[in-house]
Amino acid sequence: MNTQEVLNQMTLEEKAAFCSGRDFWHTKALERLSVPSVMMCDGPHGLRKQEGEGDHLGINKSIETVCYPTAAALASSFDREVMRQLGEALGRECQAEDVAMLLGPGLNIKRSPLCGRNFEYFSEDPFLAGEIGAAYVQALQGEGVAACAKHFACNNQETLRMSGSSDLDERTLREIYLPAFEAVVRKGKVRSLMCAYNAVNGVFCAENRELLTEILRDEWHSDAFVVTDWGAVKGRAKGVAAGLDLEMPGGPNATGEEIVKAVREGTLSEADLDRAVLRLLRFVSDCAEQRKPETKADREAYRKLARKLAAECAVLMKNDGALPLQEQQSVVFIGEFAQSPRYQGAGSSHINVPHPVGALEAVQNTVPYARGYDSRSEKTDPVLLREAVEAAGKADVPVIFAGLPEAFETEGADRDHMRLPDNQNELIAAVAAVNPNTVVVLHGGSPVELPWLSRVNALLCVYLGGEQVGAAAVDLLYGKANPGGHLAETWPLRLQDNPSYLNFPGEEGVVTYAEGIFVGYRYYDKKEMPVNFCFGHGLSYTRFEYGGLTVDRESLTDQDTLTVSVDVTNAGARAGKTAVQLYVQDRESTVRRPVRELRAFEKIALQPGETRTVTFTLDKRAFAYWEPRCHDFFVESGDFVIGVGESSRDIRCEKTVRVEGTVFLPFTVTETTTIGQLLRHPRGKEIIGGMMQSSVMSHADQTEAMGEGSERMMQSMTMGIPLGALVSYGRLTSEQLKALIETLNA
Repeated sequence: MNTQEVLNQMTLEEKAAFCSGRDFWHTKALERLSVPSVMMCDGPHGLRKQEGEGDHLGINKSIETVCYPTAAALASSFDREVMRQLGEALGRECQAEDVAMLLGPGLNIKRSPLCGRNFEYFSEDPFLAGEIGAAYVQALQGEGVAACAKHFACNNQETLRMSGSSDLDERTLREIYLPAFEAVVRKGKVRSLMCAYNAVNGVFCAENRELLTEILRDEWHSDAFVVTDWGAVKGRAKGVAAGLDLEMPGGPNATGEEIVKAVREGTLSEADLDRAVLRLLRFVSDCAEQRKPETKADREAYRKLARKLAAECAVLMKNDGALPLQEQQSVVFIGEFAQSPRYQGAGSSHINVPHPVGALEAVQNTVPYARGYDSRSEKTDPVLLREAVEAAGKADVPVIFAGLPEAFETEGADRDHMRLPDNQNELIAAVAAVNPNTVVVLHGGSPVELPWLSRVNALLCVYLGGEQVGAAAVDLLYGKANPGGHLAETWPLRLQDNPSYLNFPGEEGVVTYAEGIFVGYRYYDKKEMPVNFCFGHGLSYTRFEYGGLTVDRESLTDQDTLTVSVDVTNAGARAGKTAVQLYVQDRESTVRRPVRELRAFEKIALQPGETRTVTFTLDKRAFAYWEPRCHDFFVESGDFVIGVGESSRDIRCEKTVRVEGTVFLPFTVTETTTIGQLLRHPRGKEIIGGMMQSSVMSHADQTEAMGEGSERMMQSMTMGIPLGALVSYGRLTSEQLKALIETLNA
């Protein structure tokens, strides 16, 4: 299809109507010009395709298909290969079902553990989310199926998500909430983005020109088209002018009359409309060219893959020796989730699964079972509790399958608290009291408080691991698979410790991101706050040793790249995988920065005794922060610590390098500029450094008269003196001050 030629032949009315969907899942066709309709479907951890044409509300039954681990689990793999395998499998399923675009991945940052949709999002860390998301997008689109990254941007809660405003400063937006989207755009070449319902700083995302045009198109150079979240459109013509392309769900009443009227009245440029139509035409054309109608969906193979991926994503959070289970041990499975596992979240991503596999089925009912609790209630059933405790007392190892019920986590509603149901907490505590070898297998899409943690022997988190989660759990419990997942989010001791606690979910539809850049581990580590489990944490049935950390240079500029290498050895007796994590710390900064930030990672598999050298390449962004004064990522000259290890709090080896920034910040000197501000600026330090040194030295002479510590006092006071005060103190005349300011500004 020659898209420009088709555009040239379209009438204004046709162009306006083309910018909305035909129904809940399809774009409009234009038969006169041989433009077909294409289908999009919900994802991203399975294919949710409605049977037949699909109703306008999108609530008809979807086809039976495979449910893979959700994003919360997938990110814990720290594994781009896991995402590649998932993307390829879903791409083939989409091709077999004639689906042109799969909605996802969800890239919103986990600002609070209470967000009801956290199971669909990857991480609290933007670098991890971006890398994992880009790997998925590349694989899915490699099969000829478009991805649609969502929800752009700052959709970090479900409360009033359709009308609320996320209010945050420029640095926070750029360092925390946009980088994952930037990664899937620049690295993943994503074909589409879905704009969020909410506003950012008072401007709805569907008509936010800064997001949709200035950042996405002008800065990131993306040719992706932008589709609304379903029903997110506010002012249709205003949206097109801002960079919005496709309104969904559309329907027979979406004729584009508002757009036509705006063009004719001159409030919307037809050139803006043409750009939107052209992006959509290119998308439809690409879909037609990449269509593979011969593709068959091997769902039995996909179920095996789902089991494998679920095992790759699980995190062994604690193990005092109870795991792996031995065949000769007597084991009892306790908890309703052993029989009927919690494996996905509720809402638009819900996959129609014909037969999810629980752990009890996976062991072919050869392990004794006690129900323990009723997942539809939070109250303890004394009979179920007594049966479970009695069974636990007779077993070598009781394994409790617990977690958040589906009603606790759903699209459209945030959680009220961070606790498990009371009946589950009581069950775990009671079982642990009679058997010190108690193992807990935890299901859910987000962290929970763990009041019984010190009393259980082992804790295995399987998150929401897809339809094969029970089988994968059995593989891990018995050592057929070795846990290799690492937490993509911090698990705090309690909800009140979370940095967003006082500002979630906001007031009257406005939520202030008062914690700024200090989200997740950036906050907990900065405050040296105790947590249940830190970001990046994950145990194994083997152990890994680190050494031989090298850098290819110890001094560089922000225009150079730095190559970092480290040797990792499997020092245990089992084959295993680990996520090698590289963090960067700015040793001394004039702006607030986290203690360290994840800047690279690699998942590796090692046989017992095997050593592998892992190499990373760091560029400017690894050392930079977003500087509002130059509206760009900026490197402040200084020493940076390169730390490599197993988590944000388990750094095994370090190297320090010197990085020189090549950009000077705009800096205007006035009479209110302080001595300290001048000394932190290279040019100011050069001009007035000597004068201030002699001034400070003279303060030392006053020590005897002013008491112990007066020299330190005077040094500190000097740093806060405005230049204008030097005239009052008799250090400069008014004419000298004027000349000094002119020299500094020159």
